[in-house]
Amino acid sequence: MSDVHVYTSCNYYYLDRAKVLATSLKRHNPDYTFWLLLTDYPDEVYSHDWSAEPFDKVFWSTDLPVQNVNQWMFKHDVVELCTAVKGPFLEYLLAQGCEKVIYLDPDIAVFDSLGSIERLLDTYSIVLTPHQLEPESKHEVFAIQDNELCSSLHGVFNLGFVAVKNNKQGNQFATWWSDRLQAFCFDEKDKGIFVDQKLCDLAPCYFSELYILRDYGCNVASWNLGHRKIKITDEGTILVKNDTLKFYHFTKLGPIGDIMTERYAKDNVEVYELWAWYKRKVIEFKDERLPKTWYYGYYANGEKVTNEARILYRHRKDLQNYFTDPYSTEKDGGYYQWFLVNA
Repeated sequence: MSDVHVYTSCNYYYLDRAKVLATSLKRHNPDYTFWLLLTDYPDEVYSHDWSAEPFDKVFWSTDLPVQNVNQWMFKHDVVELCTAVKGPFLEYLLAQGCEKVIYLDPDIAVFDSLGSIERLLDTYSIVLTPHQLEPESKHEVFAIQDNELCSSLHGVFNLGFVAVKNNKQGNQFATWWSDRLQAFCFDEKDKGIFVDQKLCDLAPCYFSELYILRDYGCNVASWNLGHRKIKITDEGTILVKNDTLKFYHFTKLGPIGDIMTERYAKDNVEVYELWAWYKRKVIEFKDERLPKTWYYGYYANGEKVTNEARILYRHRKDLQNYFTDPYSTEKDGGYYQWFLVNA
């Protein structure tokens, strides 16, 4: 069996997408081990049968080797936290002896073997994909704003994909990335931070064994569709220019995703066929019995944690020292009551 381990990170809300990812990955890469990193909490009412799911292993974020994990989680909203856990879990997998590790976002689907990426890790320690592979025309002002300027703001590389080898520099990257995500994985673009992505603009400067993957068939998404014409051959092979489609990033499922896809796919009918297939698969894997709310978005008394409460707690060491478990409302109402009275 191949010693390639693939993981994704999500909460219950994205579980249907994660199932599409897992089944599509296993269809084309049956020897890979797939991990679900779940940033939610086992539901007390609905006992989920994980053995019936397409995941080889399920790992809960509270089991990560992060100091004061409840405090740490409280500082993040759902997107920030499901992103922040990626670094510590990469470190964990490498420490377990996994030879090659690939991260894929839960809203990705795999359409071919990832063997070419696996082979790259025989030579390189880290593999990343840029958002863009070609510059926009100077006459395409909207495309420059949507794609080039947006990539400059959010990060040159799309961290919906990361591949790392378990060697010296691969571990150095994992440690650096994990350390930064544990301290700075926030959506604070005014401070030069956008969760995990913006930090990795520096990665090629720090790590000489990093490979920038310029395969048109990897990480296809709305932000690069303008330069990635998709066609399906008579044999059923999906091509992006001259490259086989390895994985497509179905970002922003819904009206926003539809608008951006239409803007850049234009008359590329095959793109809409892929989206139609993806939407059907997500519906197929939807489980209405799952909790409808994110466990870590609420205090123990059931009240919602506001962004203002998170941000204040994030920046106040005195509050962190006093309210060691900010979710708890047992001690005089806990941080919840303090924030109501004092903020």
